[in-house]
Amino acid sequence: MDQNVKLFRTRVKIGNWNQERYLEEEAMKNYLEKKVRGDLITQREDSLKRQILKPVSLSVTNDGRLHFGDVVMLMNVGAETRERSAVSINADIYSVRTGPAPSIQAPCGVSAGRVQACTRTAFIITSVDGSPEGSALHFDQKFALKTTSGFAGGFYLTSDIQTFQKCAQMSRLQEVSLEAGNSSLSWWKLAHFDPRERLEHEGQPVPANEKVLIVHCKTNQALAALGHQVLWTTYGKEYEVTAHTFFDSHKAEQDENHWIVCTSDAAGNKLELVSNTQASADNTDSTQMT
Repeated sequence: MDQNVKLFRTRVKIGNWNQERYLEEEAMKNYLEKKVRGDLITQREDSLKRQILKPVSLSVTNDGRLHFGDVVMLMNVGAETRERSAVSINADIYSVRTGPAPSIQAPCGVSAGRVQACTRTAFIITSVDGSPEGSALHFDQKFALKTTSGFAGGFYLTSDIQTFQKCAQMSRLQEVSLEAGNSSLSWWKLAHFDPRERLEHEGQPVPANEKVLIVHCKTNQALAALGHQVLWTTYGKEYEVTAHTFFDSHKAEQDENHWIVCTSDAAGNKLELVSNTQASADNTDSTQMT
């Protein structure tokens, strides 16, 4: 038989055409069902961002101090190679508990992301020693940092001693995460950023919107944002957050450990106060250098 002779017309279906058509119809059916339920990955990401990026009003400071019960944002001052960033909930679509009242599940990671007062970056200064809400927070006084209730879950910023199995993803330093329970692993304290003035400020009220160290009580390691360890998250390029104290040649903590506990001012300027505070901190640094 001549091999050039066509045995079938072009419209004749060959192979497993019926099975392939059935699988295509099933795939389309599953896609439409997920779309109706809102279970598509793009829909879940949009829903997550709508919830977690909702604006949050930071507490207003009338006396210029931090208080228990204040809603604050933890902003790293940044450096030449690292932008300013805020401690943020690093939740993805697989970290969210579905249901009538969706919320983030613990444990959940944190990262240093965009400076924006929202559910993702808001923390509540919580007493662990019986201090009443509204009382001033003092240097070297223990406290906890809790996320807001609702979608953010009311979880506590927690850390523990670095081990081979439990450490930061990129740097392998001491891990920082969000946990459901409040224990001694969730206790922190504030210290003056300048070691030469630290002793005289011990026990004094902590001023809001000024540079401080956030130190983990159990391990005595300072909270740090690592500019050389970049994480690509659902929210874009961010930095890894660990508990590790970085010293310079003079045994002073470096800018990775310098944070501003941000509040709103009485005039209601919100994050405009952060810009003013940063400019003031930069001027202070340049004055000290001269």
